[in-house]
Amino acid sequence: MALVSKLFKGDRIFERCLVDDAGHITPGSKGFHVAKIQDALMKLHGAFPSKSERDGAFYGPTTAKAVLSYKTKRRIINTSYQKAPDNIVGKMTIKIMDAEMAVYEIRRRLVNQETDEF
Repeated sequence: MALVSKLFKGDRIFERCLVDDAGHITPGSKGFHVAKIQDALMKLHGAFPSKSERDGAFYGPTTAKAVLSYKTKRRIINTSYQKAPDNIVGKMTIKIMDAEMAVYEIRRRLVNQETDEF
């Protein structure tokens, strides 16, 4: 299984996250991959991590809260060891986020095509 959205596809960090527990993305992480998660949360969930976290591409408390909210709404829980969602972007989360992002990207392209026709 591979990632399909333009946002996540081909990114080694997310590809690893999809298949390797050690590749989970956790609070305290920093980097361009965190900025992509924050972007997806804003587009798919209407969540806005703090400006300072977004500016620093930092997975801080507001990003963690947004991830938890995203997962809670979608009931992303690994029932083999969890009773409630957590604030970690792991295999299940990136798979669902990627699928939703792919749909979002297709819809945006269609809207832009319709707008260009007028």
